[in-house]
Amino acid sequence: MRKLGFNHINAKTVDEAVRLLQKYRGKAKLIAGGTDLLGVLEHRILPAWPEAIINIKTIPGQHYIKEDTEGLRIGALTKLSDIAKSETVRQKYKLLAEAAEAVATPQIRNMGTIGGNLCQDVRCWYYRYPHHLGGRILCYRKGGKGCPAATGENQYQSIFGGSRGCMAVNPSDIAVALLALEARIEIASPRGVKVIPIEDFFGSFGNVLKSDEMVTEIQVPRPLDRARQTFLKSRSRKAIDFATVSVASVITVNNGICEEARIALGAVAPRPFRITKAEEAIKGKTINLAAAEEAAAAAVRNAIPLHKNAYKVELVKALVKGALLS
Repeated sequence: MRKLGFNHINAKTVDEAVRLLQKYRGKAKLIAGGTDLLGVLEHRILPAWPEAIINIKTIPGQHYIKEDTEGLRIGALTKLSDIAKSETVRQKYKLLAEAAEAVATPQIRNMGTIGGNLCQDVRCWYYRYPHHLGGRILCYRKGGKGCPAATGENQYQSIFGGSRGCMAVNPSDIAVALLALEARIEIASPRGVKVIPIEDFFGSFGNVLKSDEMVTEIQVPRPLDRARQTFLKSRSRKAIDFATVSVASVITVNNGICEEARIALGAVAPRPFRITKAEEAIKGKTINLAAAEEAAAAAVRNAIPLHKNAYKVELVKALVKGALLS
């Protein structure tokens, strides 16, 4: 059996990290908490073994939670547990704190970072199939010709259409909350720094980071004081599982009438999924049972469930309704 190995490099600055990414031309991986990457390496799920692992925990100044007149700024290396416990986040950005606290277990939250949660890979059983159990499965995402989940075990796959031959869903709880909160993502590369809306951070086949780019900061505008923020998550085992469906909502109410609404779903599509039809259904209305049910029905109007995940349609309706009435 061929011996596997890689260079392990402790980056001292963001500039050094992105220069190293550029040097290795897509054959290097960043590591911070390592809660996703270590499993990928252990099970050898990817056809290509990385030539280098670049440790970014050694970069100072990337772990912070700050608030200014524009809103909240969070360093990419900030741990999920610190976000969940932050009084600033809990009081003014409640939705983000709830999403962070919903991730996995305390041990994972103490290791995992917000940047890593945003950039984690999909959890599809076929994609994650360990190489030592008879060989990795070369699905479309790994250079194969099809998606085994399309006709196989697809209980947890997309109900809003696949992505270029892949039915896997985005697994990030944090991304769903940030989409509802209109967050922006700061990205560094050898070409400089750019800031993009979170809607543009996810494409139809994962995040849009180039091989020499890394997330450095998350920026969240402060919601209005009268905005209602809610995060709800359904999962098989409450303590540890990824979402089967999640919903994040920011609803601005004035005199009992919905003025603005941003509602996002998780674990139902290749990217965090904003349901504008549900937003339109609730705007200008008193939020009551009838209005919530109308919005819930609108949320799944374009759903295309597979043969084993139609239950997600009902889950979406229940969670959207619950979020609006909470």
